[in-house]
Amino acid sequence: MADEKQKAAPEKDTSAIKKVLSTKSLGLIKAWEESEKTKVDNKTNKKLSNVVAWELSKQAYIDARQKKFERKLERKKAMYVEKMQNKVAEIHKKADEKRAMVEDVKEEERTKVEEKADKFREIGHVPKKILCFNF
Repeated sequence: MADEKQKAAPEKDTSAIKKVLSTKSLGLIKAWEESEKTKVDNKTNKKLSNVVAWELSKQAYIDARQKKFERKLERKKAMYVEKMQNKVAEIHKKADEKRAMVEDVKEEERTKVEEKADKFREIGHVPKKILCFNF
């Protein structure tokens, strides 16, 4: 029986050692797992940061180009508006000149009519074409 107790004791010792080693191994494995997960998380965060930085730089570039084009379009628009205003002013000037010419022609024709009327009065002759009156 003593032999059996001696055999049982080493088996208990071995199983206890195995249990301790197993627990220690499990702890080491868990620590390794956490370490690897942390590495993966850090690596992913770094890549995500790079993506965000890339996106922001591209967006800033596009925004700068857009503002440049907007300024260019605003200058073109201002030039076009000025050009159209000049054309409107030119049209207004020509219209004034044409009005003046029409008024001059009107005054000349009225003067001619008055001169003819004066001649008819001097002669005592009635014009043949009278629009409003028929004698």
